[in-house]
Amino acid sequence: MSGHNKWSKVKNVKGKEDAKRASAFTKFSRMIMVAVREGGADPDYNSSLKMAIERAKAENMPNDNIERAIKKGAGELEGQEFVSMTYEGYGPEGVAVIVSALTDNKNRTAANVRHYFDKYHGNLGTTGSVTFQFDYKGVLALPAEGHDEDEVMMDALEAGAEDVQLEGEVFVITTEPAALSAVHEALVAKSYEFSDVETAYLPKNTIEISDPQNAATMETLIDVLEEDDDVQDVYTNWAQE
Repeated sequence: MSGHNKWSKVKNVKGKEDAKRASAFTKFSRMIMVAVREGGADPDYNSSLKMAIERAKAENMPNDNIERAIKKGAGELEGQEFVSMTYEGYGPEGVAVIVSALTDNKNRTAANVRHYFDKYHGNLGTTGSVTFQFDYKGVLALPAEGHDEDEVMMDALEAGAEDVQLEGEVFVITTEPAALSAVHEALVAKSYEFSDVETAYLPKNTIEISDPQNAATMETLIDVLEEDDDVQDVYTNWAQE
């Protein structure tokens, strides 16, 4: 489930610079607002909101920002209306790409995403053109330091997880999407602290890029997509080193 090594590599990028961190906070604010509008402002009764808050806290988003996003979602403060959009396409050498977005302007986001694909030697496809190459799963990322692999495996499976894999310095625990919240709660009760908790598209198989220049272009495509405020996540089946 290497994808583009999402949890052990790409996730670290968001915290490298203040600008990227601010962009991450914008994305999490939108995620929280949408979760509140769809399921209410109480995280105890809204698993999507609870997961969004956990992800925001994992990136050190201030509590004030989280509370403000909840109030905007609940209509207590003025805020924009965001809708969820998913775009599918191919990058250089046929790498499958899924782009998850939250936007208040579908035309703007669609135009931007299409521009990125065109500029970096990709092609934007139609709905369903690449999702069949992925499984939609719940994912918990656990820093491996200080944890025994056998113990993590036993605890995760006991909590209802499907699988545990070590990716670099991170244990990636996968679940069915509907079971993510329950598995997370069970493991937190055992004092596990996660760097990321989310639902994600995991590639069924990965492919390599043979040309180094194409690999660099693919890396840039991922970067520009993730830097767009409307884009929440980018998933690929690239077997990136």
